[in-house]
Amino acid sequence: MQEDSKELNGLQAKLDKLVHHKEKSAVQGTHLHAFIYFVTIRNLTESTITLLGRKWILVNEDGTTTVVEGDKIVGECPVLEPGGSFSYNSYHVTHLSAEARGSFHGVDEQGNKVHVRMDSFRLEVPIDSSIPPSTS
Repeated sequence: MQEDSKELNGLQAKLDKLVHHKEKSAVQGTHLHAFIYFVTIRNLTESTITLLGRKWILVNEDGTTTVVEGDKIVGECPVLEPGGSFSYNSYHVTHLSAEARGSFHGVDEQGNKVHVRMDSFRLEVPIDSSIPPSTS
């Protein structure tokens, strides 16, 4: 997100649904979990907004932070007319539970940089009873 960007009242981003899927494969004994998230971004302003990118910050349960930032949203730069919305889904694969928060950035019709933050949500890796506990 660019520093001179303004958080725009009336631009909203919301998690619609979060789905957990345990992957069938393991990497070096680590069981992977996919979290598929469904998001809707609504433009309740009186300006047309063009979304140009996104940024996700995941604070993992082991204390590390993962930042995913890039241009476009699932390969698109959606244009949201006043009253319009854009819905998409994507996923994150991990072996750790994490707190996720996201933001989306773009420009209004005058070229002003704008952004919207999304409320954080939890990616909770379930305790797998099929894996024996560590004896160390």
